[in-house]
Amino acid sequence: MVQDKPQDGIAELVARYHRELFAYAYRLTGRAADAEDLTQQTFLAACAAYHSLRDARCARGWLYAILRSQYLKQFSRARRLVINEDPTELEQIPEELPYEPDFDQELLQQALDRLPAEFKVVVLMFYFEGCSYKEIAEQLKLPPGTVMSRLARAKQRLRDALLHTGQPAFNGSMEAGVPQVVREGTPHVGG
Repeated sequence: MVQDKPQDGIAELVARYHRELFAYAYRLTGRAADAEDLTQQTFLAACAAYHSLRDARCARGWLYAILRSQYLKQFSRARRLVINEDPTELEQIPEELPYEPDFDQELLQQALDRLPAEFKVVVLMFYFEGCSYKEIAEQLKLPPGTVMSRLARAKQRLRDALLHTGQPAFNGSMEAGVPQVVREGTPHVGG
């Protein structure tokens, strides 16, 4: 995959990973337009740093690392609450996103959007990318204890946010409709 001409290699990476990176960017930003911008910024940064990709087998992780870095640069500076005002944006979410039929995905997205960027990235890496604590620590250059602490604090914030939505599915028992990502310590990576 690592081509002599960066534009050929980047074109191949875009064809292979655009949809997957867009889905992840959508989870991070909560808006299709922001997700597309973030995905494009990721590929632009990848093009500039293409010479640093030594092994094609590492391309996926390399792109995710670039995307996370771009997200943290763009979105953690001016922390903002993202609210989907345009319901048609929800139709643009790729099909591969994790789904629990008894759980309102929009409520989860809103709760994720309220997390500080450093918590949100750890949650998404652990639950949606399936990364281990060690992998997250290595990629974010953090001690494993910090990763575990951020994940625990993020889960508590998500739990609190989802239990106080006023929705019948989230009142009472923790098991009543609350997603696995909030009620258990085991990753939930797919339907």
